[in-house]
Amino acid sequence: MKKIITKDNSVTFHNPEYDEHYHSLTGAKEEAVKKYAEPCRIAELAKEKGEIAILDVCFGLGYNSAAALDAALSANPKCRIRIIALENDQKILDEARNLEAGFRNYDLIKEIAEKHNAERGNIELELLFGDARDKIKEIEDIEFDAVFLDPFSPKKCPELWTKEFFKDIYKLMKKGAVLATYSCARSIRENLKAAGFEVKDGPVVGRWAPGTLAIK
Repeated sequence: MKKIITKDNSVTFHNPEYDEHYHSLTGAKEEAVKKYAEPCRIAELAKEKGEIAILDVCFGLGYNSAAALDAALSANPKCRIRIIALENDQKILDEARNLEAGFRNYDLIKEIAEKHNAERGNIELELLFGDARDKIKEIEDIEFDAVFLDPFSPKKCPELWTKEFFKDIYKLMKKGAVLATYSCARSIRENLKAAGFEVKDGPVVGRWAPGTLAIK
């Protein structure tokens, strides 16, 4: 697995099996903040509600969850945060354990990458390891305020961009909750709509096209 320094000086890796990078080469850390934490209004939710539940689909190096932790705790240090992450690649989790990623709370990401769970005060993280299509069906007794959907591309990983998988996600979200993803492909947006979501453009970050936001 090849280590790469992106344009904002943050680290990503190239996955040889999928022949894709885990993050945008214009800035891995920037992508986590601008495409996921900010459009899902993590800081605002921390201030307004004082508690947040997040589903992180395809956890990878944990940047999206790390960005959410930093945003929420900066806005409200007493915010209760619960993150459930889905991942099936032990190699990328092993890389996360040895990484200095530049997020203030990345020590929690390292812990969940190693132990698949982590707790600190008002923060609880759990990683479900395996096929996301199966693991999402194991989640009970929680409704999510935000979802980070960050698989490899629809071309390389089509199974995590289907209407059926989106329906499973939809069931676990609160009304008004936001799903953020980098893809703006028409077929993906149509699948999101078919699953019940309202779909609109997400931010344009490091590329010519916007991401996608899907609201329940």
